[in-house]
Formats: sequence, structure tokens, C-alpha cells
Amino acid sequence: MQKFLIAAALVAMTVSAQAADLPAKLVFRKAPVASTTYDWTGLYAGVNAGVAVGGEGRSGLNVLGFGGSFETFNLASLGVVGGGQAGYNYQFGNWVIGAEADIQSIGTENHANCILTCSVPSAAALRQDMTWFGTVRGRVGYASGPILNYFTGGFAYGGVKVSDTERLIGVNAGTFAVEQTRAGFALGSGIEAAVGGNWTAKIEYLYVDLGSINQAFVLGGTPHVIGTEVRESIFRAGVNYRIGGNGSLFAQTPAANWTGFYAGGNGGSGIARDATTHTVLSGVTASNNFDLAPRGYNGGLQAGYNWQRGNVVYGFESDIQYSTQETDRSCLFTCTAATSAVYRQKLDWFGTVRARIGYGVGPTLFYATGGLAYGEVKTRVTENITTLGINGTASFKDVRAGWALGAGVETPLELFDWFKPGQWTVKTEYLYIDLGSASNSYNLNGVQHNLTTEETNHIFRTGVNYHFDAPVTAKY
Repeated sequence: MQKFLIAAALVAMTVSAQAADLPAKLVFRKAPVASTTYDWTGLYAGVNAGVAVGGEGRSGLNVLGFGGSFETFNLASLGVVGGGQAGYNYQFGNWVIGAEADIQSIGTENHANCILTCSVPSAAALRQDMTWFGTVRGRVGYASGPILNYFTGGFAYGGVKVSDTERLIGVNAGTFAVEQTRAGFALGSGIEAAVGGNWTAKIEYLYVDLGSINQAFVLGGTPHVIGTEVRESIFRAGVNYRIGGNGSLFAQTPAANWTGFYAGGNGGSGIARDATTHTVLSGVTASNNFDLAPRGYNGGLQAGYNWQRGNVVYGFESDIQYSTQETDRSCLFTCTAATSAVYRQKLDWFGTVRARIGYGVGPTLFYATGGLAYGEVKTRVTENITTLGINGTASFKDVRAGWALGAGVETPLELFDWFKPGQWTVKTEYLYIDLGSASNSYNLNGVQHNLTTEETNHIFRTGVNYHFDAPVTAKY
């Protein structure tokens, strides 16, 4: 017993001596416990990039004293857009409200808009560019764990340039240009999903309306009035870093199971940017170059099959779509009582057969897609050129083939207890479709004409899929 007490005392003395050498305030803490519920509340900031498409608005050029010419057309710019955003979310239940501000730079390019007969005697080359813009918007959305579907809208502002370079009756009249900072509004929708830690990724559509420019000016001694509506459709993807919140503590589930057949429906909107050339071959050749911009709604069905290896998902998808995209805004060749050509173009339907490859992060699938596209385009031109004895209409229907390329986000669908995650998913997708060009030659009242037009579309749509095989598992 005595030996045991002596041994115990020696051990105690040794431990005490070692403890004296340790830092005075060494504290042992428990490892943080992972959160099982994702909370969107908090500040965030990030960057984005995408595509900006003009052509939503009507433009017009009135050359006073040139026979009362008043031509109408679409100034359809196209370019890349990029910038940064910051905001704040507040979540209560499944609902998320918040505010976001962003500032963007745009690098746009116009097709060659040459009107006013675009001949040796007279031509007008027109251009419109939105060079930058910013927004301050509210956001309201519905969250299913780490997935947020939302709508957004608010104040928009930006810089716009419009220019007109003319030749009138064989004389170079010069160039008029105006640059303004304008204000308006923005509306849109999107989907945002957690990708790990405090990081989230989103895909978003934004419609920006900066009102109208109406400007009187004089070129070559001739009074003019130019009017144009400033509208842009923005398709962009972005990433955000959440400052605070429980993103880094959220227990991310393994990648969902996407393998198997699926089918569903979709709906959305689209805008085209179709470079067009119309030539009248009589005496002095007149050959206007301009854009037709059919816009409207699309809806249809899709079906496909996924394979999965780890987090990588690959497969194929086919869809068929009905479209209301149409335009009848263009009136050229001076558009006077004596001389005019009025254009109408419509995308009746289209379809695609595409490959898909994506990466699953928890319940969310981020994917790229591309492949074959096909569709039917109807074009009609109605002419009245009294000096050439032309008065009639030419119509064309072309079934064209081309290609499609896009990207999207797909997640399990859970909304107001109407759907439960499992075999239903919802996707938001941007798709660019190029159906090539078609050239048509025709004769009206003995005068030869050529009409060439492209068909390029920007589609933003949301769809729902039902998965027939193993359910998409996403518990959080």
C-alpha cells in the first residue's frame, strides 16, 4: 500500500511539472456540428458573365425632305456581358426575400444595318449599343434546402450610344451620334444552388428596359428624327460567396442519383437576331441589310436518358417545341406611300437532339448541352414600288437544320407540398440555336428579287421532368 501511494505521488508530480510547461490558456473546443438545414440569410457578393441580346425594341429613322421617308427596323446588338453583384437575403420558412445590386460591362456588336435603299445614291448605316448598365433589384424566392428559385425586379440604368452615317443622293452627308445615360427597369428570374462551403452558383435571365431615345438632327442640310427603344435580354451565369451564414457548416449530401430515363415539359421565351439582305435587281440595285428579330414564347416536351459515374452525369436529350416568336416591325425602301417593303418572319416550331454532360453537387446537377437543331421558319415580304410597277407579296417556308448549344441547372422539385423530391425534378436552361441561312429568289411583276435571311435564337426556359427509374435522392 505504501509503495502504491509513493508511485501515485510520483505520477502526480510528473504531470504537474509537465502542465507547468504548457501555455497558460490552452483551451480544448469541440469540433463544430454540421447543420442539417441550409439557411440563405446573410450578405453575399460575386461575379457573373453571359450574353446580351438587343432587338426587343422598335427603331425608326425619319428623313424629312427625302420624300417623307420613315423606315422602321430592329437595331439588334449582340455581345458578352460581365460584372459583379452583391446583396442580402433573409429567409423565413421556405421563403427568401432580399435585395441585390450589380454593375455590368457589355461588349456588343451590330450586324451591318444599311437601309434607305442602301444603294450608290442613298444609304444610311445605323448602330445602337448599350455599353454598360447596372441594377438595384428586389428578390423573392422559394428555397428547398440548398436550392433557391427566385424572381427579381427593380431599377436599371446604363449608357447607350446611337449613330447614323448617311449618303444622300450621291453626297456623303456625314455622321450623327448621340450618347446618353438612361434609367429604366429590370425584370427577371433564376435559380441559385449551393456548390460547397459558402459558395453558390446561379443561372439567370434579366430583361432590361432603358426607355426610348428620340433625337432630331441635321445631316447634309436635311432634317432627321431618329427614334429607338432601348431593350436588352441578358442571359448570364454567376457565382456568389456568402459572408457569414451556415454554408460552411451545412452537411452536403452525396451527389444525387440521376441515372435512368426521364420525360417532361417546358416553357419559356426566345428572341432571334436574324441578319437579312433584300435585293431588288432593277436599274440601280437596291440592297438593304438589316436584322429581323422574332420574339415570343416557346413550349414543348423533352425526353432523355442519363448515365452516372461518381459525380459526373452524361446522357442525351431530345425535345420538340411550339413557338410564337414573330416580328412584323420592319418597313424599308423608304417606307413611303409610293415605295415600301414590309417584312414578317415567324418561327413556327423547332426541335433538338443533344448530348448532355454535367456535374452533380448534392441534389443539384450543373450541365452543358449541345447537338443538332432543326425547325420551320416562315418569311413574308409585301412590296409596293410604284416606279417599278411592283405591288405584291412573296412568302417562303423553310425547314432548316443547324446546331444548338447551352447550359442549365436541374434540381429535385419540392414546392408547397405539391411535389416531393424523388422522381420529379425542375430545370432552368439557356439554349442558343443556329438554323443557318436560307436564300430565296423570286419575281414580282417582272422584277427579280433576292431575299437571304439567317435564323439564330436565344432561348431561356424552365422545365419539369419525371424520372422513371431510380429516384433522384436529395435529403437535406
